[in-house]
Amino acid sequence: MARMSVIVIGAGIIGLSVAYEALRNGAVVTIIDRDPEGDKASFGNAGGIAVTEVIPASVPGLWKKVPQWILDPLGPLAFRVSHTPLLLPWLWDFARAGTKSQASRISEALAEINGRVYDDLLPLFNKVGLADDLFRKGALTVYESESGLLQDKHEWDRKRDFGIEAKEVSAVEIREMEPALGSIVKGGVFTPQWSHVSDPMKVVAVLRNWLIANGVEVVRGQVSRIDPATIGGEIFLDDSRAIKAEKVVIAAGAWSGLLAKTLGDHVLLESERGYNTTIPSSGITLEREVIFAERKFVATPLSVGLRIGGAAEFGGLRAAPNYARSHALLKLAKLYLPGLKETEGVEWSGHRPATPDSLPIIGRSRVSADIIYAFGHGHLGLTQGPTTGKIVGDLLFGRKPPINIAPFSATRFGQTR
Repeated sequence: MARMSVIVIGAGIIGLSVAYEALRNGAVVTIIDRDPEGDKASFGNAGGIAVTEVIPASVPGLWKKVPQWILDPLGPLAFRVSHTPLLLPWLWDFARAGTKSQASRISEALAEINGRVYDDLLPLFNKVGLADDLFRKGALTVYESESGLLQDKHEWDRKRDFGIEAKEVSAVEIREMEPALGSIVKGGVFTPQWSHVSDPMKVVAVLRNWLIANGVEVVRGQVSRIDPATIGGEIFLDDSRAIKAEKVVIAAGAWSGLLAKTLGDHVLLESERGYNTTIPSSGITLEREVIFAERKFVATPLSVGLRIGGAAEFGGLRAAPNYARSHALLKLAKLYLPGLKETEGVEWSGHRPATPDSLPIIGRSRVSADIIYAFGHGHLGLTQGPTTGKIVGDLLFGRKPPINIAPFSATRFGQTR
């Protein structure tokens, strides 16, 4: 019997995880990416396996905080003025997702997919040689005020409802766990189920190289359009090449919405640009990822240095990065980590693929059951990558996925526009 042919568009952590599952199930797999080894959101993320993140970005009462964030020129949230009119439909759905009932529904879906993360991630890491690159040391979320922790109490209680361990810790206990944190920290929450990797870029490179070594073909090219066929589809590249396959998976991150549009599917997907700086010789030792709740940024100890990242900037896919945001994050970090040395930091920015309801888009396209979507994971691409691969693998081979994927369907955004 001939092996099924599968094309995966996108060589980030989602696309590679899909390719892994397709290959493992016996398919002939081709990955297409405009720059397979190049920089992408999968390289520059904070490295966290954030299984505890089950609260959507849009929650009741958030609107009260947004004006203050926007008015701060280097705050955690920014909009490029020229892009704002194009962003309005996304913002409208973002606001609609922030009701109590919608937030509850979204949290249930996030908890279900995140509840499978280690079931799918650990076998993949073990198989490709990444077992020693996962550190299951939990994470610390810290607060500089008691009122900040009190304001988040409802979210922590909601997480506990889903079986997430969240232990409140005092300032003294925090500094016993992480002596580098300064006196500005007044309290926090320890989440032992969180973990982090040695280096996200290494994770992507090792997985990609393993796939190539095991027969996956990687094609360098820019996809211009996808034509559905009676069986499968045909992929057209900018250089006039065309490649056919029985199944097509779109996993091109923040660029996936453009491809879905060519198929007639209306999805609300925006680039939420993030920023970070990685300092090889920071003078700081951390055991685990630290999340600074009130300032909306994180610090993660990676093998390549201390990575300090955050920010959410909506300006589209073409706007030039504003690295003043990376500088601002370093200034904030010094408030919490007084021993931090800022020398020789490597700045980075990248496009997170964000949906208004914080749920990824996973499932079949309207136009063809042979074309499958796997994108829109926002801040949780590394976390949800292997599980998304497992779900898509089941769809490719006609099996029932391990979780209910209805909440992730592209049809939730309404009809084609």
